[in-house]
Amino acid sequence: MEALKDYLPQSVEGKNILITGGTTGIGRGTALLLARLGANVMITGLDEQHLKDALNDLYKEAKGEVYDVIADLSTEEGVSAIFRAADSHFDKLDILINNAALPAGNVEDGSYAEWQRVISTNLLAYAACTALALERMKGDGHIVNIGSMSADVREETGSIYVATKSGIQGFSEALRKEVNKGGIKVTLIEPGAVDTDMQGQPTQEKKEKVENLEMLTADDIAMSVLYCLSQPKRCDVVELKVRPHLQII
Repeated sequence: MEALKDYLPQSVEGKNILITGGTTGIGRGTALLLARLGANVMITGLDEQHLKDALNDLYKEAKGEVYDVIADLSTEEGVSAIFRAADSHFDKLDILINNAALPAGNVEDGSYAEWQRVISTNLLAYAACTALALERMKGDGHIVNIGSMSADVREETGSIYVATKSGIQGFSEALRKEVNKGGIKVTLIEPGAVDTDMQGQPTQEKKEKVENLEMLTADDIAMSVLYCLSQPKRCDVVELKVRPHLQII
């Protein structure tokens, strides 16, 4: 893995990186990859056991420092707690990866309180974390928003989830116009189907889909994040859509 450094224009080594939802799936895969390459990584999570499992892997492989915080991103206090923790370890923040998300169905299912929690986690927390991250980037940083193909496909079975991912798409596009003159990069990554806990199928079925080129792995998206972070300052990867080869959408 270290040989990757020879092919990347800008190294993540020594960078201070905050990853929301870093205990499972895409967030965990990204944290492991960046930590292996020498970044100082802080992950957030809501489930204490998932957090412990992720930290065990990170401690084994990290070349930089590793930190963690349990927080509920659907609340203002949860978001504030994350950045209090970041301030206790980082003198500045170089990279924010907004990744934490909850699944949701369509508008005919669920309740107002359930929708509110999903929208607060999947969309409002992206904005709130970004605002607080910008204060700590000091004119040089990178915001990576993990979106979804749902912003374009707009499945009839997930209108609430689609609303949040469409919101992230619009937010990312407007945010770049807002902050890029100040030296901040903004990247939106929109994966297709990925073998994570967000997918409700049995584990074996997901493995078969990966083997059949119908589903991605979390590591595939982690590599996409690394590619975007590693470009020279003159180069912004504004939007990256990553799909399984046989997911024709």
